[in-house]
Amino acid sequence: MATLPVYNQLKEEVGSIEVADSVFKAEVNRDLFYEVIKWQLARRRSGTAHTKGRAQVRGGGKKPFKQKGTGRARQGSSRSPNHVGGGAVHGPKPRSYAYSLNKKMRRAALRSALSLRASEGRLIVVQDLSFSEIKTKRAASVFEKLAGSNAVVIDRDNLEMTLSIRNLPNVKYLAVEGLNLFDLLKYQHIVLTEPMVRHIEGALGK
Repeated sequence: MATLPVYNQLKEEVGSIEVADSVFKAEVNRDLFYEVIKWQLARRRSGTAHTKGRAQVRGGGKKPFKQKGTGRARQGSSRSPNHVGGGAVHGPKPRSYAYSLNKKMRRAALRSALSLRASEGRLIVVQDLSFSEIKTKRAASVFEKLAGSNAVVIDRDNLEMTLSIRNLPNVKYLAVEGLNLFDLLKYQHIVLTEPMVRHIEGALGK
């Protein structure tokens, strides 16, 4: 089993933890990153773009000009698509962009991302992330030492820490239940506690 150092909030090494090779030392498959990120972003799209067809545009009931004698092409409505202010042809309608992706691929992509950060030395296991009070200044100091102020923090039921970091622009709290590839790759470091390591191993272990 691979071993990762464990730090305190001052980034002083206070021990080590054995982690599952299948989760934190897996082969990094970058092709999976593309597929899973594309799937995630597709699910986030609102799909609310909407245009009106000629039947939905207001007005246009009167024939613009007489049928013959003008030298112009005959027209039946000023709301035809070839008129300014007319309806759109084959325009977008509200829809869902979501599609299904194999759960095995999604789990493998998470293992790849965790393994990539671990191999880069950017997966930081902290002995304790509890804060005695809600204090953004203290949180900024802690995460500057731990991760240079650019990190996704994975934890659970830690209200003081969660509220302390919500105004830090490059530090994000992520509940372990919401573990996702986009956030793991977006931030330079992953900060988590020992219990979260065990939880992730249980969820993603083969």
